Amino acid sequence: MPALPDLFRPYSAEASFALDAVRRAGALCAAIQAEVVGGSLEKDDRSPVTLADFASQAVVARMLAEHFPDDPLVAEEGSELLQQPEQRDALEAVVAYTAREFSNADPPAVCAWIDRGMGEPAPRFWTLDPIDGTAGFLRSEQYCVALALIEDGEVVVGALACPRLSPGLDPAGLGSGASLIAVRGQGVWSGPMAGDLDRRLTVSQQHDPAGARVLQSVERRHSDVDKMSALRIALGTKADPVRLDSQAKFAVLAGGEAELMFRIPTPARPDYREKIWDQAAGSIVVEEAGGRVTDLTGGRLDFASGRTVPHPRGVLVSNRHLHDAALAAVQELGFGPDGVG
Repeated sequence: MPALPDLFRPYSAEASFALDAVRRAGALCAAIQAEVVGGSLEKDDRSPVTLADFASQAVVARMLAEHFPDDPLVAEEGSELLQQPEQRDALEAVVAYTAREFSNADPPAVCAWIDRGMGEPAPRFWTLDPIDGTAGFLRSEQYCVALALIEDGEVVVGALACPRLSPGLDPAGLGSGASLIAVRGQGVWSGPMAGDLDRRLTVSQQHDPAGARVLQSVERRHSDVDKMSALRIALGTKADPVRLDSQAKFAVLAGGEAELMFRIPTPARPDYREKIWDQAAGSIVVEEAGGRVTDLTGGRLDFASGRTVPHPRGVLVSNRHLHDAALAAVQELGFGPDGVG
């Protein structure tokens, strides 16, 4: 297990598990990316699902069963696609990759591990995105493994492994990988993909919206870029948006390398709702660095009501100092929930 600061008590065991799990899954994803990037299956909604998604979820779920067997897991994937006869080769490949971590991997075991992620929220449960930023993964750019523990509706532990991010969390270019662990009330620490956690993160102290650096997804379908452009103009921000995929954006903002991030669903996806695994780990990472995460009305995100975040549409993440100004711009332009989509 990685050495963790004593300050992570009373969640030292959970934090140690979470960091180890995302690091192992992230390293496996990086190996798969190097070998078969571009090979993918497709879900019914046509979004890409890589072999690494399934292997990553199998590994984390298997580790969770060993360390916290009574805790439910709410995760993105199920094994039903892999079990279709025409996907036999894909299932065999997922089993082979998973066997790099667990020698007892076979098709029934791997499918059972994956399906452990079909749990439902409970007073205490974990939520996992086995690969957040699948499109970035397929482009050999940014993606991450995101795992969070939720108790009584509050995220209390969050871990990210970002295999293509620089250890210094600089969003420019590609790096050798970074991992982060956050515990409620105890701060957030980062380090390389393997090795010691060597940095406690603090958000940027930028108070002037004109100097804000805004994070934006590479994929245009993820957020309404026209509305985001209007928000930057309303705030008077001068810098071009910083584009990268996945919850790696939360890591970058927590590390002081950006100040704002908006998630505004596009008109093409009027029924879209945020999945809890897309926000939980990243939200505690930012909050424990001193930042703020809300919906577009300023309300806290609800992680206790199901597999999606209910009611509000859209998310605002900031270094806290610019949050009120950003909320005011959202409301002034009519981009709150009543005006989205």
